[in-house]
Amino acid sequence: MKRMLIAIGFAALTAFFGAAQAQEAKQDFSLINRTGYEIKEVYGSPSKSSDWEEDILGEGVLEDKGAREVHFHRSAKTCHWDLKVVYTVDSSSAVWEDIDLCTVEKITIHYDKDADKTSATFD
Repeated sequence: MKRMLIAIGFAALTAFFGAAQAQEAKQDFSLINRTGYEIKEVYGSPSKSSDWEEDILGEGVLEDKGAREVHFHRSAKTCHWDLKVVYTVDSSSAVWEDIDLCTVEKITIHYDKDADKTSATFD
């Protein structure tokens, strides 16, 4: 009986620490396009890296008013990421640096035609 209680206690501790560790590694977010234009590529890279990772969108595009769920492998530990989007229409791009994806659940991208500026909100 004592061994069974120890095993149950160990299993509970393992589940607790495993859940806490998974929560700390949570960088998943929703990417929402409110630019008025189609986005053909989206890149994410740890802020300390000098290279962009592969295109998050893969084969597809992110239509205007479209949304995409971005998921990270649970082994990813860093919270601070850079984000780059590339427009389909003229291949211009916009970059945001040092986004704390451990505290951001939604990134909405906007484009102001008058100012010719792409911006983002982080919720």
